[in-house]
Amino acid sequence: MLVSLHVKNLALMEEAEVTFGDGLNILSGETGAGKSIIIGSINLALGEKVPKEMLREHAEYALVELIFKVENEEQLKQLKEMDIYPEDNEVIMSRRITASRSVGKINSETVPASCMKRVASLLIDIHGQHEHQSLLHKKKHLEILDEYAKDKLSGKKKTLKKCYQEYQALQQEYAQALQDGEGRERELSFLEFEIQEIEEAQLVPGEDEELEISYRKMANSRRIMDAIGSAYEMTGGDGSATEQIGRALREMQSVTDYDPQLQVLSEQLEEVDNLLNDFNRELSDYMSDSEFEEDTFYETEKRLDLINHLKDKFGGSIEAVLQAKEEKEIRCQHLLDYEEYLQQLKQRMAQTEAELQKICSEVSALRQKSAKKLTKQVQKALVDLNFLDVNFTMEFADTGKYTANGRDEAQFLISTNPGEPLKPLGKVASGGEMSRIMLAIKTILAESDQIETLIFDEIDAGISGRTAQMVAEKMNVIGKNHQVICITHLPQIAAMADNHFLISKNVVNNATFSNIVLLEEKESITELARMLGGVKITDTVLQSAKEMKELAISVKEQ
Repeated sequence: MLVSLHVKNLALMEEAEVTFGDGLNILSGETGAGKSIIIGSINLALGEKVPKEMLREHAEYALVELIFKVENEEQLKQLKEMDIYPEDNEVIMSRRITASRSVGKINSETVPASCMKRVASLLIDIHGQHEHQSLLHKKKHLEILDEYAKDKLSGKKKTLKKCYQEYQALQQEYAQALQDGEGRERELSFLEFEIQEIEEAQLVPGEDEELEISYRKMANSRRIMDAIGSAYEMTGGDGSATEQIGRALREMQSVTDYDPQLQVLSEQLEEVDNLLNDFNRELSDYMSDSEFEEDTFYETEKRLDLINHLKDKFGGSIEAVLQAKEEKEIRCQHLLDYEEYLQQLKQRMAQTEAELQKICSEVSALRQKSAKKLTKQVQKALVDLNFLDVNFTMEFADTGKYTANGRDEAQFLISTNPGEPLKPLGKVASGGEMSRIMLAIKTILAESDQIETLIFDEIDAGISGRTAQMVAEKMNVIGKNHQVICITHLPQIAAMADNHFLISKNVVNNATFSNIVLLEEKESITELARMLGGVKITDTVLQSAKEMKELAISVKEQ
């Protein structure tokens, strides 16, 4: 659940801290007081884009921080799979915003916005003011159904996507093969030339590295010989280091009998003398063996040029060149056996299409079975939301083509009055009805999912009276199993609050500030009275607010 929200320098909010509770958390306030800032700030912390105007004027930065308490084992497991490890079962999500950039963090570790969104999708579900409009699009209906049935569908849909990709690849290969057939002779001739070019080179893996070493040695042979000649003279000739060390050794050996310590030093010098003599012999052998031959250098250079030409042409390494040769031989064989190749492609396409058709049918069957359960549950929820005689179902059609999502096209149908035929949502439902339909769907999805926190931003748009009371009672029911945060302007919904917060706007020294406070029961009744009666709160309005709160309490105790 969402434990707290901390906002600093965001729009009208200079700084605010809100501690949310279990059940139904209501946020109310006058129009323009800053209610939308709360939802906006939560969205920012969850990785949404940052509108420039959200940063408070003259502020260097803005900060939003959310603290979640996660106790559900499945959610904890999913978080760990994303390398998120709650501390004391807490997940802290924050976003620091400046005029030029924003930085998101989870438990003090900087993460991209995409990661914040993935984590947020596990912990919270936000229904904004205009989200119900998405129900006008049929594509959204299928997404809702797949979300509802994801436990049964996810494995099948992965198989479907993989099979579809294989089918697409075969189609593209077949289309390319038909196109290639027109210039088959020309391509075949070119392939044979390239294969012969590689074969004649008789490449050996690792050969280029050995040749490079030999080439560098031969290209620098004069410098090498000058250097080692000088070194030999310094270490092995007349007056050289060898001669000097030999004299020193004889001097040391002549006095070792007089002091045992000199014996150790003499032995060390003898080792140096032996090492230097060995070095001189090996250096002399190297000089004898390093005879530079112009023809060998020329052949090495020529061979390297050929190998580098082939590497540049076919892939950057000898292994890549040899791999290219194999691929060209396969392609060449396809062109030589062109008709057989086409026939094999057709057979593979037919086999893959049969598999694709089978998995599409299986996915469709699962969807239709799940749709019956979903629509039945939504219909029941709609009755609870004052759709007195409603019929809600889902209609399926075949798109006539394969996609990575199958061949299904589906849409919700509704009839809100007796005797009326079922029609698509967009042709029947008003704005207020759409809002309640989305509330019903969200309720069902929340029950099938494990998201603990639901946020509703003015879900009450376009409703009043008895319908508002039934929406309030529905919100109360949801609040018994989930944490619900709801921004509302209807007193019927606000009266159901387990925790009631007031958002107000004040002007101090020509600057406007929004503030949010948790109301005591008496203060909550006063706010209900304002929502009922407007600016002027009479005793009668206050009494009505009190009765409304008492009625809400009695409903909550049922």
